[in-house]
Amino acid sequence: MATGRTHRPATRSRGIPEATVARLPLYLRALTGLSERSVPTVSSEELAAAAGVNSAKLRKDFSYLGSYGTRGVGYDVEYLVYQISRELGLTQDWPVVIVGIGNLGAALANYGGFASRGFRVAALIDADPAMAGKPVAGIPVQHSDELEKIISDNGVSIGVIATPAGAAQPVCDRLVAAGVTSILNFAPTVLTVPDGVDVRKVDLSIELQILAFHEQRKAGEEAANQAANPTAAHRGDAAEQGPDGDVPAVMPA
Repeated sequence: MATGRTHRPATRSRGIPEATVARLPLYLRALTGLSERSVPTVSSEELAAAAGVNSAKLRKDFSYLGSYGTRGVGYDVEYLVYQISRELGLTQDWPVVIVGIGNLGAALANYGGFASRGFRVAALIDADPAMAGKPVAGIPVQHSDELEKIISDNGVSIGVIATPAGAAQPVCDRLVAAGVTSILNFAPTVLTVPDGVDVRKVDLSIELQILAFHEQRKAGEEAANQAANPTAAHRGDAAEQGPDGDVPAVMPA
């Protein structure tokens, strides 16, 4: 059976484009769903559709991994899951700290997807003394005074910031000084970090504003179409009128 295991030389030595890296989790999510349904192989077209990308782009992305599949058969699902997981670093355990255990931080702590994807929540940290010792998702919250020790003791390299905007930069500075080199930022502010530290920002309000823009544009296009074709709109109005020009009475059931 085809495995799709034809390899180029090690991909890490060539480097993988950031745009490709950003799509790898999409492929992995689609492949995981196929694996859970015991699907053995998948074509590039089927996988691209499941991941929401172009099939030519998918094949190009997989070429960076050294995986080409087999013509007429496709890709081996289980092997691709392993290959992408390895490339993303998900075949090892990544301890993570979450700083800021308000509503958002607590929701993140309760998210079950961390453990299944290779991330272990090592600690929950908050500046409120009243929160210290309280369990969230089965993990006792620790005070921010212990942040540096927690990071050192657990070998943490990934930090999640879910604090208010005003506290985010000071927390970020402490995380970086303690040795954290990757940060996922949920605070509504832009963080400044030194070279060598990666920051990914998740801003729900910005995403909603972008959706609002698209909704406004669609509404504007609909209004413009109606203005450009008033005859059709008039016919629609006339179709709703009764013989005397009023809205027809409700017919008996």
